[in-house]
Amino acid sequence: MNKSRNYFHLHLVSDSTGETLMTVARAATVQYEDVQEIEHVYPLVRTQKQLDRVISEIESAPGIVLYTLVDQGISDRLERTCRDLGVPFVNILTPVFSVFQSYLNVTQTHRIGGQHELDAEYFKRIEAMNYTMLHDDGQVWEDLEGADIVLVGISRTSKTPTCIYLANRGIKAANVPLVPDIPLPAHLLNLKKPLVVGLVASAERIQQVRRNRVLSLQAENYNDTYVDRKEIAREINMARRLCSDNGWPLIDVTRRSIEETAAEIMALYRTYKAEIPGITI
Repeated sequence: MNKSRNYFHLHLVSDSTGETLMTVARAATVQYEDVQEIEHVYPLVRTQKQLDRVISEIESAPGIVLYTLVDQGISDRLERTCRDLGVPFVNILTPVFSVFQSYLNVTQTHRIGGQHELDAEYFKRIEAMNYTMLHDDGQVWEDLEGADIVLVGISRTSKTPTCIYLANRGIKAANVPLVPDIPLPAHLLNLKKPLVVGLVASAERIQQVRRNRVLSLQAENYNDTYVDRKEIAREINMARRLCSDNGWPLIDVTRRSIEETAAEIMALYRTYKAEIPGITI
């Protein structure tokens, strides 16, 4: 029997993009079962006039307020409003800044959105993202040698979202689907620079995800073997054998989040590049 969910309003106020707030908020809310947040996101709040709208929204739908605001005047006004309304509020970066300041003994610069500067790292991530999107799901196989990491796996092993996560870390990631009875590109087996990593999951998990995929697309003419457990098991064995034959590391993603899978891949890549001269991340 499904339990009823408790809903609450969650206001995320930022003078930058709000990405930091959303990441922290979602990491926190996922820890509470049967509770569902209603997110109100307010990015680029840098003037008192912009804060007026935020305060109006909080007054209309009171709830938890998380914020990252560098301007002291705007921050103070938001806090006063929250106190008057009796709603909880947290500047999520204050404890972090306190630790950094006490340990480093330096003054905070109060730069808005400093983590999003258009520096070399930013452009590296953009280049990686462009490469990854161009090489998704076996597209443009000819220049896989330009990748940092190539993921191989059967359908529904989270290859694409894992590649996108890696690209956001500045890693050029391509992925190649493993399809029964369809030969792989010959040069995949002879790559020199990229680390090739295989992804697998349990047959039960893949079958469940594929069934949900078919239902969501309302597909009527799909191939029955796509969700057949025996066929899925055959595909998994094929993937395991391919990785074993070529010495590729294999990761079981059955009970892993995208972040956990990507973290293990990045650890493998750090070891890999340390063993091969000339490779830099």
